[in-house]
Amino acid sequence: MVAVGSRTEDKAHAFADTYRVHRRYGNYAKLAEDSDLDIIYIATPHHLHAETALLCLRAGKHVLCEKPLAVNARQGLDMITCARKTKRFLMEAMWTRFLPLMDKVRRLLAQEAIGSLHTLTADFGFRCKPNTQRLIDPHLAGGALLDVGIYPLALSFMIFGKPLHIHSTAILGPTGVDEKNAVILTFEHGQLAMLSSAFTVETTQEAVIIGSEGMIRLNRPWWRGNTITLVRHGQDPQQIEAPSHQNGFIYEIQAVHHDLAEGRIENTLMPLDESLSILQTMDTIRKQWGLQYPFETE
Repeated sequence: MVAVGSRTEDKAHAFADTYRVHRRYGNYAKLAEDSDLDIIYIATPHHLHAETALLCLRAGKHVLCEKPLAVNARQGLDMITCARKTKRFLMEAMWTRFLPLMDKVRRLLAQEAIGSLHTLTADFGFRCKPNTQRLIDPHLAGGALLDVGIYPLALSFMIFGKPLHIHSTAILGPTGVDEKNAVILTFEHGQLAMLSSAFTVETTQEAVIIGSEGMIRLNRPWWRGNTITLVRHGQDPQQIEAPSHQNGFIYEIQAVHHDLAEGRIENTLMPLDESLSILQTMDTIRKQWGLQYPFETE
């Protein structure tokens, strides 16, 4: 890590002191202008992803941007168009996609270990601290869907691809953002995904993929777990271990480094077109709830 940028000098210095970063900038523009930087990891609140990413891309920097890639598909398309035009690397930091556990799941599915696929159930719910501003503020693109609901949604994309039909419902809190939600997706070959997320209640945090010949259970917490239970009809359950480094982000970082070393500006495991499709799906879901963020109407 070469440098850090924040919205204030104090925050930049605090972070830099904690992690022993020599260069620290009190705004993002100065960070983007640093000629020694190859790639910038954007971990700002959701509503700043697009603005900050475009700033960095136009300054000639590669970008790894936290999920969601943007707040909506319009912003995401602007980012993708800019990255491709400037020939800079851009990827949504869907770190769970790169874990050894997910690699194991993809291998099992490719081997048709549970036959033809039928359904996916996955949830991600937790109890946040009261009045956690980032989660409840519509001006910061708050809500469960964009914060944690994107994880089960991205899992369904990894398994089934883009949905044909979307049905959803949500409970909106006092500030107007979704506190909990449920989504049912229908896919091209009749598969179903039943997904839910929340920040007001702790859920099972499990995912189950069901096929014609058995099931794969991603044990709690599925989004960063180390074990899979494989169940084939007529056989005893098989526990499969896929341990990861204590810091799961290392796998996506290694993938990005490999892409840059090979001269690629897009990642094949988390391609930009898929990130855009996920944003389009979330746009449709929020439209069904009547949830539009204030800055989207300006």
